[in-house]
Order: sequence, then structure tokens, then C-alpha cells
Amino acid sequence: MNNQTDVTEFIFLGFSNHPNLQGLFFLIFLVIYLTTLLGNTLIIISTGISSALHTPMYYFLSNLSFLDVCYTSTTIPVMLMNFFREKKTISYDGCLSQVFFLVTCAGAECVLLAAMAYDRYVAICHPLQYPVLMSVKVCVFLVTGSWLCGLVNSVTHTVLAATLTLCGPNQISHFLCDIPFLLKLSCSDTSLNEFVLHVASATIGLSPSLFTAVSYILIISAILRIPSAQGRSKAFSTCASHLTVVVVFYGTANFNYDRPREGYSLDMDILVSVLFCVMTPMLNPIIYSLRNKEVKCALRKLVGGYVFLGNILSRGQLSSN
Repeated sequence: MNNQTDVTEFIFLGFSNHPNLQGLFFLIFLVIYLTTLLGNTLIIISTGISSALHTPMYYFLSNLSFLDVCYTSTTIPVMLMNFFREKKTISYDGCLSQVFFLVTCAGAECVLLAAMAYDRYVAICHPLQYPVLMSVKVCVFLVTGSWLCGLVNSVTHTVLAATLTLCGPNQISHFLCDIPFLLKLSCSDTSLNEFVLHVASATIGLSPSLFTAVSYILIISAILRIPSAQGRSKAFSTCASHLTVVVVFYGTANFNYDRPREGYSLDMDILVSVLFCVMTPMLNPIIYSLRNKEVKCALRKLVGGYVFLGNILSRGQLSSN
């Protein structure tokens, strides 16, 4: 245990206002978690086995799905266990671990969404140069860079958080550990932590979102210059899914982190965080499945293959009996 703190565990106050609804909350979040795991796992498998999806866009999509699985697995299992506890706790080390994985995944996803926007920009604005500008090397570099940005950002925040002196209280008005909540509980100087937090918000949060916005301004302007309505529709359909995911991700993230904290109840804080931390990873595979013909086709083949294999196995068992 860090000798700079007297706190050995934290108590989550999230969902504590409704003690009679803990069972219902457990069922709701269990369904959401299982749906998130299933949807994102299907995306990862289908992009891996379908040759039609062996393109940069779907390579990025499979990494996005993996990030979403990691992101939700960092928070929801702990939350599900706490629904059965009168005192909803997490250890000090567990809290720092949760901060590390949360910040890693959130930071990596911000940069990865910007990389996906660049991919769509090159595909629509520079289609003849696409094979060169989005080569395998470039794609691997962009994905690796996304993970490294998230890791460096996370290690910095986690190490600084571990140096905080926490004298109590140990109550977190939420259902997860995050940097702003730990800063509120600190009884030592947090100026360095806050400075690094602002720098990270500008570099890992604001810069990718601005890059994505500029990319889509150029994409939309290029689409509008296409003479035929059919051509415009086809071009827009290739980036509609990613644009929807971007709007959902940055919209909920901004509302979660950039809104004033005063004047909001605990229930409202929890609802906003659920939209960002829980619902967004579940919606991403649904958005791509509904709006993308290639993904829908690959998922149909994947599910159909499993059904066909199951029928063969069941017939084999019946014939052997």
C-alpha cells in the first residue's frame, strides 16, 4: 500500500439512491454488457475471417471493437458485483488499475476515431492515392500510435494519481474511478495533476476531435461536388457509420466531462456517465451493422455458418444414436 495515503478502499455512491432497484439494475447492465461483448466480438471475428472486410476501414473497426470490449470490461463487472453488496467498494489498487485501463482505452479511442476519419478522407478525396496513403504499414502505424497515445497518457495520469495524499473521506459519487474524482478526494496539492489533465484534454481529446471535424468538412464538401445523386449517396454511405459513431462518442464525452458539475443531481451524473461509458460501446457495433452492407453480409455468413455447423453436429449425434 502506498505510504502516502490512509485510504485503503473507496466506496461508490452511484446507484445507492435506489436500494430497492439493485436487482433490476443488475439485469439491465448484465444485458447491456453481454450485448456489448457479443456485438463487438462478432465484428472482430467477421472482419478477421471475411476477405471482403480485409481493408483499412475494417481493420480500424476491429480495433475499435476490441477497445470497446476492454473499456466496458474495466467497469461493468465491478459494478455488477457491487449491486449485490450493501457497501459498494473497490480497493485502492483496484481503483488505480481501473483508472489506468479507462484512460488508456478512452485516449486510444479518441486517436483511433481520428485515424478512421483520415482513412475516410483519403478514400473520398484522394481515391487514386488510397492504396499508397493507406498501406498496411500506415494502418499498423496509426493503430499502434493510437494505443501508444492512450498508454502514455494513462501511465502519466496513473503515476501522478498514485502520489496523491488521500486522507478521507473515501466516498466517490459515481460507479467508477476516474481522475477528477480522485483529485476531489486529495488533501495534497493537485496543481500538477490538474495541469497535466488540461494538457491531455487538449492533446488527446481536443486535437483528435478537431482533426476529425476538419476531415469531415473536407469529405462533405468533396461529396457535394459529385454531380450525380447516386454518386453522392454512394460516397456518403461509406462514411455514414463512422460519422454516426463519432457524433455519439464525442457528443456523450463532451456532455460527460465538459458540462458544469454544479446543479446536477447524483442520478443525472450517473445517467450521463452511463451514456458515455456503457451505452456507446454497445451502440458502435449496432451502428456499423445497421448502416453497412459489407458488415451485415459478413455477419449473416458468420451466423449462418455456425447454424449450419450446429445442424451437421446435431444430425451426426442423432445418426450415431
